Amino acid sequence: MALVRCVGGIVHDAAGRLLMIQRGHDPGRGLWSLPGGRVEPGETDAQAIVREMSEETGLDVRAGALAGMVVRGRFEIYDYVCEVLGGRLRAGDDAADARWVDAAAFAALELTDGLADTLRDWHALPRR
Repeated sequence: MALVRCVGGIVHDAAGRLLMIQRGHDPGRGLWSLPGGRVEPGETDAQAIVREMSEETGLDVRAGALAGMVVRGRFEIYDYVCEVLGGRLRAGDDAADARWVDAAAFAALELTDGLADTLRDWHALPRR
């Protein structure tokens, strides 16, 4: 089975909160995760993350450094640290909800499998 290449965005605001989305579709419907999705044919990872972030969160971002990669089922997910350039936060496309979360809110969310440990390993948890 071929792996499906995906991207995700790790975005912190000035207060150190982490941008999270609640998945609106399977896999993981109802669970909280990083915004992102599949890389379309002909797209670079950077182009895909800019598109996915806009579609799911309404925010315009610039893709930065690769934080890391995980394999979840048939999905090979490359997560990038991103910087917000503009836009207005709103849930869209595959996201049922989108919000900035601090450490306490993050701890209370029902997350996709392995996300908290992965973000901890990458030093990407909410900073407050």
